[in-house]
Amino acid sequence: MRAWVMAVLATLALSGCGYNDFQRLDEQTKSAWSEVLNQYQRRADLVPNIVATVKGEANFEQETLTKVVEARAKATSIQVTPETLNNPEAFKKFQAAQGELGSALSRLMVVSERYPDLKANKGFSDLRVQLEGTENRITVARNRYIQSVQEYNVLARSFPSNLTAMVFSYQPKPAFAVQNEAAISAPPVVDFTKK
Repeated sequence: MRAWVMAVLATLALSGCGYNDFQRLDEQTKSAWSEVLNQYQRRADLVPNIVATVKGEANFEQETLTKVVEARAKATSIQVTPETLNNPEAFKKFQAAQGELGSALSRLMVVSERYPDLKANKGFSDLRVQLEGTENRITVARNRYIQSVQEYNVLARSFPSNLTAMVFSYQPKPAFAVQNEAAISAPPVVDFTKK
C-alpha cells in the first residue's frame, strides 16, 4: 500500500514539473529548425542557377560572382545536426555562414541592376523572384524557430520547471541574432547630390 501511495505522489510531482512540456517544446524547436534548414537548402539550390545565368553577361563583375560561390560553398560545408541547436558555438558558426551567403546574394542582386541585358533576361528575372520568395520563407521559418526557442527557454528558466531543467540538464537554446547589430542600428545616409 505504501509503495502505491509513493507511486501516486511521484506521478503527481512529475506531472507538474514540466518534463512533458520540455519534450514537447524540444520537438517543436527541432521541427522549426528543420524548416529553417529546408529554406536555407532551397536558397543554396538556387545559387548555381543564378550564377550560371549571370555568367552569361559577358562583362559581369567576376569578383561578385566569386564571393557568391565561395559563400555558398562555406554555408553548405557546415554539417548541421540536431546537436547544433544545443551548441551555441556551432550554431553561431552556421548562422554566420548563412549570413555571408545572404549578403553575397544581396550584393549580386544590387550589382545586377547595372546590367540592362541581365535585367531583361526572363530566366534571371524568374530566378530573382524565386530567390526573393525563398528569402521571405527563410524569414518566416526563422521567426517560427525564434518563437519556439523563446517558449522553450522561458520554460527552462521559470520556477518550478527550472528545477526539472537542472535535473535533466536542459539548457536554454540559442536564438538567431543579428550579426551586424551596430551597423544596422545607425540610420542610413541618403545623399541626393551625387549622380
